[in-house]
Amino acid sequence: MVTSALPRSRGELLTPGRATVRLPPPREETRARAPDEGSPEGSAAGSADGSNRLVEGLRRRDPDARTELVRRHLPMVERLVAAALGPDSEIPDVVHDVFVRALEGIGTLKDPRALVGWLSTLAVFTARDKIRRRRRWRWIRFLAPDELPEAPAHGADADTRATLQAAYRALETLPTDERVAFGLRFVAEMELTEVAAACGVSLATIKRRLARAETGFVAAARTSPLLTARLGRGGRWRDHE
Repeated sequence: MVTSALPRSRGELLTPGRATVRLPPPREETRARAPDEGSPEGSAAGSADGSNRLVEGLRRRDPDARTELVRRHLPMVERLVAAALGPDSEIPDVVHDVFVRALEGIGTLKDPRALVGWLSTLAVFTARDKIRRRRRWRWIRFLAPDELPEAPAHGADADTRATLQAAYRALETLPTDERVAFGLRFVAEMELTEVAAACGVSLATIKRRLARAETGFVAAARTSPLLTARLGRGGRWRDHE
């Protein structure tokens, strides 16, 4: 979803104290030994052992463990941050901040088997903080949503990019928590239980939050001729009130 994995380059990550972790090229044997935890292979007992070793290495500040953390979980973090922020030139910086926070806070993770969920929640909360800071200072910067830097979806045509920008301008009108939940559910296409876990709330709470988000999004979308036309073609929100 995001073409540039991390700020500065895909080959490095600034860590606590601003030390730099260099990411070597992927190796087949490394991928074979450490399958992604979200895959069927990663759900096996061997994955739990791998998570234990990874977290132990991170707590020791092992550079190889830091490299493996980024290699294994970068796609998930990118997907969650991009879903929450939408087209945004600051996505790489937020992804960077997620991993810095993870490295700084790894000592607070009590169960290494919960690493994926913990990192998902950290990604969502970091993106949410970015949205809140941006809204807090926008009145000083005199920066309207139309003037925000654009990061167009690569490979999309002009109409699709315009629609995407209009959709995220509509989402700008939502409270931060509702906007984040909407992005995770309908952009990242996460299951309700996953959205609730990532946001750190109950399933009932996330359902209520999403219901409000959908209502607010449709109301805002109907003020945009481009989005109104899309809504009128059918789909989930055509008759939403």
